[in-house]
Amino acid sequence: VQLQASGGGLVQAGGSLRLSCAASGRTFSTYGMGWFRQAPGKEREFVAAISRGGGGTSYADSVKGRFTISRDNAKNTVYLQMNSLKPEDTAVYYCAARPLSIATTQTYNYWGQGTQVTVSS
Repeated sequence: VQLQASGGGLVQAGGSLRLSCAASGRTFSTYGMGWFRQAPGKEREFVAAISRGGGGTSYADSVKGRFTISRDNAKNTVYLQMNSLKPEDTAVYYCAARPLSIATTQTYNYWGQGTQVTVSS
């Protein structure tokens, strides 16, 4: 599986962005998908994950109520809608895939290249 993340950019605090992650291959619906982020000088951390069919989701406490993960299996794409952005959300955001299940740890088999999100105060 190859993953291509896009949609990052510069936004003011309180604004919104939607990230997309397009996957190659015909087996996208068999993968749990996750979003992670890495801020400068910090370790990469879990943001959100969604199950194969989209019925199960998980979020980091820091983004609950502000971010929404979703997927469109017909388009082989997973999304991360980010609202009420804060300067501390500034990071490189990565999408990731793992067979069958989702996880909040970095035990994903495939990773995208990352997209930069910068939130100005």
